[in-house]
Amino acid sequence: MEYVANRLGLIFMKINCPSLGHDVTSLDPDSATHSTARAELIKLNLAFEMGNNVMLYLDDIQHTHPEFLQKFISLCDGSRRVDGIWNGRTKTYDMRGKRFCIAMAGNPYTESGDVFKVPDMLANRADVYNLGDVLSGMEEVFALSYIENAMSANTVLASLATRGMDDFYRFVDIAMGREVPSTDFEHDYSAAEREEIVAVLKNMFKAREVVLRVNQQYIASSAQADEYRTEPPFRLQGSYRNMNRLAEKMSPILSDDELDAIIDDHYVGEAQLLTHGAEENLLKLKGLRGTLSEEEKAALGRYQTRVPASATHRWQ
Repeated sequence: MEYVANRLGLIFMKINCPSLGHDVTSLDPDSATHSTARAELIKLNLAFEMGNNVMLYLDDIQHTHPEFLQKFISLCDGSRRVDGIWNGRTKTYDMRGKRFCIAMAGNPYTESGDVFKVPDMLANRADVYNLGDVLSGMEEVFALSYIENAMSANTVLASLATRGMDDFYRFVDIAMGREVPSTDFEHDYSAAEREEIVAVLKNMFKAREVVLRVNQQYIASSAQADEYRTEPPFRLQGSYRNMNRLAEKMSPILSDDELDAIIDDHYVGEAQLLTHGAEENLLKLKGLRGTLSEEEKAALGRYQTRVPASATHRWQ
C-alpha cells in the first residue's frame, strides 16, 4: 500500500491498529485509554484534516473493536463523509471530489484466536479482497518476494540489498541452477563470496517452501466455515516476519538436518504464542512437511472430526 500511495502521489498515513486495541471505539483522541492510542488517533484525524492527496491505511484491523471500524462506514459509501475531532472540536469532513482513499488490512483471527469479521455494513460499502485469492498468475513473483524481503536480515545477503537488485536476481538464477557469467555482475565478487551467497540462497529456498505451505494452509483454513471443518483451525502463519526470522539464522554451511532443526525451533516458538491448539497445529505442520512419525499420525487423527451430516447433505 505504501508503494501504491507513492506511485499515485498520495501522502501515506499509516495507523497501527494494535496500538489502538479493542478498547478504542471513538475517533476522539481525548477518549483514548493510553498515550499510544491517542497518538494514533491524532494521526488519523490529521489525515482527515489534510483531506486531499491522502491514503489513510489502517493496518491489522483485527486488533480493533467493530464499533471503531463502523465509524468509517459513511466514508466508504457514496456520501464520502466522516466525523472527526480536530483541536478538540467535532468536525465533519466531506471527501467528495478529493483524492482521498482509505485502505484496511487484517488477518482472519484476532490475537486471542477468535475469528475476526469485518462489520457487515462496512464490508458492503467497501471493496473486499482476500490477498490469498488474487495471486493467480503471480505465484512465482510472490514466492520470490519472501527472499527479497528477507535479504537485509541475513548477514551474507545484506550487502546485496545496498547494491541494487540486479546482482541479487543473478545470484537467484545461479541458485536455481541457471548459468550466469561472472562478467554479468555489476560488482566484483570473489569466488568465495559467490559460493557463500548461492549456498545461503539455496537454504533460504528450502525454508521458503515450508513458509509458503504454512501460508497456503493458513489461508485455506481461515476461509473454511466451522461447520465444514474436519480438523482444527490452522493458525500458524507463513508471513514475511516468519521468513525474516528464519533468514537471520541461515548460513552457507548448514546441513539439511540443521536447517530442519532451525525451522522446527522457529515454529515451536510460534506455536507457544497461540492461546490454544499448539499441539494440533504443530502436528499439521509436520504433515505438510511430510515428517510425521506413525505415532504422530495417530495423534493427528485424534484431532480430526467427521464432516457433519448437514454439510454432506448440502454438498450432495
